[in-house]
Amino acid sequence: MSDQAPSSGNGEDKFLVVSNIEVIYDHVILVLKGVSLEVPEGGVVALLGANGAGKTTTLKAISNLLRAERGEVTKGSIRFKGESIAKRSPNDLVQRGIVQVMEGRHCFEHLTVEDNLLTGAYTRKDGREAIQSDLDLVYSYFTRLKERRKSQAGYTSGGEQQMLSVGRALMARPSVILLDEPSMGLAPQLVEEIFEIVKRLNENEGVTFLLAEQNTNVALRYAKYGYILETGRVVMDGDAKTLSENEDVKEFYLGISGERRKSFREIKHYRRRKRWLA
Repeated sequence: MSDQAPSSGNGEDKFLVVSNIEVIYDHVILVLKGVSLEVPEGGVVALLGANGAGKTTTLKAISNLLRAERGEVTKGSIRFKGESIAKRSPNDLVQRGIVQVMEGRHCFEHLTVEDNLLTGAYTRKDGREAIQSDLDLVYSYFTRLKERRKSQAGYTSGGEQQMLSVGRALMARPSVILLDEPSMGLAPQLVEEIFEIVKRLNENEGVTFLLAEQNTNVALRYAKYGYILETGRVVMDGDAKTLSENEDVKEFYLGISGERRKSFREIKHYRRRKRWLA
């Protein structure tokens, strides 16, 4: 563990705190095994790890979307702005400022881009003028969406649909966005474009992000802090610079050892002897 990890405390005076949670599916399958993490207000925190490590489950535990998949948090606690949110419905959490952008984008294909964005404001009660103002704000960040606003969402590109998903989340006026695998299936140039927008939203609008990513290289360039999951456990955490320079992270997640990029066979061999799991 890094010496610069956020202080644990009891979570009562923190922004978003996950403390030692366990998650079980179908009353049998243990997926998360004592996961703890902190997301400071105004931060960008990356949740890293391979497919199946527990990243998406962690996000769904926070947003209370587990029950739809017969999952439940059986131990530990999750607190947001000092309050336990374990019994809050997903709809209530959206109103309180926690919005999840699901893996795979999940837009309403038959609706226009603009109608998709407006669905993000369905919990709001502050009137048309405020909603229109936020719609204009979304278009200022995602100019491509403004150009395609009358197009049917199902006929837009994967990159545009990812932008649409983030834009829809912004329409709920979130305090924190849980962003699940934003780079999945996208060309490197589009990945960079989306992460640059995330950076600007964080810096200019004060939106907090907890993002789950397999693309460790990109995530650590934009996040301020990171947690690495392996088989449902946090095995390492630290500020982004420290993690990106860590030799284990270079070997197992960036595929680099010293100045030489490792082959798949070498990486597979080294994974069997991870020092932090010894």
